[in-house]
Amino acid sequence: MKIISLKEVGSTHEYLKNYIKKEGYTELICCVTKYQTDGIGSRGNSWSGRKGNLFFSFAIKKEELPKDLPLQSASIYFSYLLKKQLEKLGSKVWLKWPNDFYINELKVGGTITTATGNLLLCGIGLNLLEVSEEFGFLDISIDENELLNDYLINIKKELSWQDVLNEYVIEFKRSEKFHVTVNNHKVSLKDAQLNDDGSIQINGEKVFSLR
Repeated sequence: MKIISLKEVGSTHEYLKNYIKKEGYTELICCVTKYQTDGIGSRGNSWSGRKGNLFFSFAIKKEELPKDLPLQSASIYFSYLLKKQLEKLGSKVWLKWPNDFYINELKVGGTITTATGNLLLCGIGLNLLEVSEEFGFLDISIDENELLNDYLINIKKELSWQDVLNEYVIEFKRSEKFHVTVNNHKVSLKDAQLNDDGSIQINGEKVFSLR
């Protein structure tokens, strides 16, 4: 397991992709910073945030993932593992489908995953400080290095998708008062049903996490 800490970077996701192109991949590798200037958010939006927040991306071989994990729902899986880690530290963070971290009614972070060859790259941004009135921030103080190290160790334990899903089914109910974007339209999650593969059934359509 290798962790690369940077003072500042455009995007941890892009940095890691370029690093692997040059150096190759030999083990679970992560890039972390407290300030990124050109981060990648959902649906092509940016997620730069304020200096002092937490941004990291990691790469893992697909063959190292749990055998029962649907790749389309990797963002849910990795997000929920971090949510559990924060919960152990006393946070009341919860996961809005498919991969947004919330404290009460405000978003405090999010996850994005991309596949590159035999690798899966996952990027996570988490507000530790106030960014704006539209967004919240984590409700506990953390040691970023300790959190990240423990999180990556838990990923290597390969908790099954079914175990994560069994827990998330209950929390999914909290998403009902929110909306998601489907085909560029805002759709209510009020009557959505969570499927075994992490997708949702909504308005007669099966929708996977698009991030």
